Amino acid sequence: MLSFIARNSIQKVITLFFVSVISFLVIYLAPGEPSQVDPLNPKFTPEMVERFRQQFHLDQPLYVQYAFFYGDLFTGKTVSWKDNQPVLKKVWERFKNSLWLFVVGTLLTWTLSFPIGIRSAIFRGGMYDRSATFFSYLLISIPGFFFAYVLIILVVTTLHVPVIDMETFGLGDPPWYRWIMDRVWHLLLPSLLGATGGIAVLSRYVRSQMMEVESQDYVRTARAKGVPEEQVHYKHALRNALLPFVTMFGLILPGLIGGSVIIESIFAWPGMGRMAYEAILARDYPIVLTVNFISAVLVLIGTFISDVLYMVVDPRIRL
Repeated sequence: MLSFIARNSIQKVITLFFVSVISFLVIYLAPGEPSQVDPLNPKFTPEMVERFRQQFHLDQPLYVQYAFFYGDLFTGKTVSWKDNQPVLKKVWERFKNSLWLFVVGTLLTWTLSFPIGIRSAIFRGGMYDRSATFFSYLLISIPGFFFAYVLIILVVTTLHVPVIDMETFGLGDPPWYRWIMDRVWHLLLPSLLGATGGIAVLSRYVRSQMMEVESQDYVRTARAKGVPEEQVHYKHALRNALLPFVTMFGLILPGLIGGSVIIESIFAWPGMGRMAYEAILARDYPIVLTVNFISAVLVLIGTFISDVLYMVVDPRIRL
């Protein structure tokens, strides 16, 4: 185990280094110069541009800029070009907001997808399977932003309650229980909308994987030996069908950043996806590079978790 962790960690550190280099080069090759933060602002004089370039080492060679940027990032000195605020502080504040959407949406997706997909596979061709298939393809085909706007209109016109932002505007200083319920209500709709597409897609994967595994010889042998159907489905078939989903589970961590840009924008939720989108529009490259670096770290952590879970799901696999 220790040798696997050490070897895997070295590989991922090397991968992370190349990702950081490529990300930095992509930003450098983007149209325009990094110093053109606001070229239409008449107050942005050439002297200010030059002072800006010197402050952020943009007048240095590219490899020096790379060293300064990541050196400042790891020591917490990197600041946003837009408002001169510490990057890590801004990212952490937005990360906490996105974390709630991510956790609730992921729990809804994975706890509902498997029962729906397994039941569809067991009763394939029946009314339940056809209904689940119809609604799954319906949710996949409807754009998320359209579904979000329709739901907002229905909720606001029917219940006459606000759903935008993390809390009701002008709520003041309510009792703690009312504050919690208000936060939960504002979290419910964007989390549910973020999970609908995942439930539709993942339940289809679960169904197809279960049907493929249940057609294997060892499953038929278990039935022929008189093993109860529940044990055949959930002990023999389901466990062997889980292996592809271990990989999928490890790769959901980047959804903390990129998986909720549209939802966060529609509901004015101050999360990381929305911050990254606004940073791209504003050419706030320290924010863009930092978010991209964190995304790479999350991907590598997710793949590491997947590698370890492989052994848990399938005892034949060894680290």
